Amino acid sequence: MTILTSVLAVFGIRGPLEESTYRVTRTLDRGVEIRVYAARSAVETGMVREGDSDAFRRLFAYISGSNRNGTRIAMTVPVEATGQRIAMTVPVEQDAAHMRFFLPTDLTGDPPAPTDPKVGLVTVPEQRLAVLRFTGRATERARKKQTVRLLKVLAEAGIAAEGAPFFMGYDPPFTIPLLRRNEVAIRLPAA
Repeated sequence: MTILTSVLAVFGIRGPLEESTYRVTRTLDRGVEIRVYAARSAVETGMVREGDSDAFRRLFAYISGSNRNGTRIAMTVPVEATGQRIAMTVPVEQDAAHMRFFLPTDLTGDPPAPTDPKVGLVTVPEQRLAVLRFTGRATERARKKQTVRLLKVLAEAGIAAEGAPFFMGYDPPFTIPLLRRNEVAIRLPAA
């Protein structure tokens, strides 16, 4: 991140960061969006627990040049973290928890292989997600509260979800909390 990009990020301005493309197909109560994301390439690693800084460091090392080509790769948003434990959902196996960075679209066809055996490349097929955006610190408590809201809205709309909810973060930890973009999401069956 350049100094200017870092300064802008303090104020929630993501500027030059590429964002995963999606289209909103429906908006429900409380701002819950039904989105369809195009297929994307990503790099991911396992997490021991929510907020695992080692997982972030491994992925950041990959985009910083710790890959077979020694290529620096632009950061994109969101960063996805799955495997959060929420009492209202089916328990998620600890080894199923992972963190994922999506790769820029120009690397979709041929991303460089990771050098760390704990980091892997994946292709994420087109997805239909229910997403609820919120601001503030993305603490475990805040994520749980927003996930409860998301699941309640889906239940009230008669929409069944697939799998466990997950978190998508758009900002570094030094962004002013009120200006942060956080999202909780859950996969939906294809329409």
